[in-house]
Amino acid sequence: MVSEIELNKRQEKILEIVKENGPITGENIAEQLNLTRATLRPDLAILTMAGYLDARPRVGYFYTGKTGAQLLTENMKKLFVKDYQSIPVVVKENVSVYDAIVTMFLEDVGTLFVIDEKSLLVGVLSRKDLLRASIGKQELSAIPVNIIMTRMPNITVCKKDDLLLDVAQKLIDKQIDSLPIVKETDEGLEVLGRITKTNLTKAFVALAGEK
Repeated sequence: MVSEIELNKRQEKILEIVKENGPITGENIAEQLNLTRATLRPDLAILTMAGYLDARPRVGYFYTGKTGAQLLTENMKKLFVKDYQSIPVVVKENVSVYDAIVTMFLEDVGTLFVIDEKSLLVGVLSRKDLLRASIGKQELSAIPVNIIMTRMPNITVCKKDDLLLDVAQKLIDKQIDSLPIVKETDEGLEVLGRITKTNLTKAFVALAGEK
């Protein structure tokens, strides 16, 4: 996807010509710019692939009427959780706070998902939860994580077929770093993966940079 701010002056001029005269052939666009058709071909290909222009055989090019922001939004709505998810980092609910801190450090994550003996989601642990538990004179190795974790139904989750755009909104609204990707079963929620702010950033940067 070529975003609006990435268009060069010649591509912007092509858009102006097509807006005013479309449908118009590539040959006619080239004549107005005093360029050869071969010189213009890469620009027309970029504008067409990006969605600014559409082309019809024996008719020519015409403007789609969409701005760069609209096209970017449309393409964002084609990105799904399942294509960008990461492996979840889970701990059992009887694990100590100390062990959870060690796991978070070693795995270099900001959130741990807590599961029960059936491997079903029962809680979430954030850095803030663990930091809060560390303040004071408590013996961290004696405190199970199920004492301090955020429990169901106060956990925000997503599914693999959710749109990344919707997940991004959830992260913003809840002011959290990641969401568990779950599958509903008869007994509860099974954790399939995680989606983080880093996953989202990579996806949106890749989208904006596609040619």
